[in-house]
Amino acid sequence: MMAGHQLERALENVDAAMRQLKESMRGMPVRREGFKGAHDATARAVATLTVALSDSRGALRD
Repeated sequence: MMAGHQLERALENVDAAMRQLKESMRGMPVRREGFKGAHDATARAVATLTVALSDSRGALRD
């Protein structure tokens, strides 16, 4: 079950990184230079990836 453990660690690390990004953006003028759009697109892509990886847990445990 090494792959399952690695997946759990990867998901935890991604979650921590996204929380850190959210915290670091507080007070930042994010609407400059189109950064808000890039940030939102990245957050959606990471969320999609996280859900897909979470859904694959069952296949890794078999």
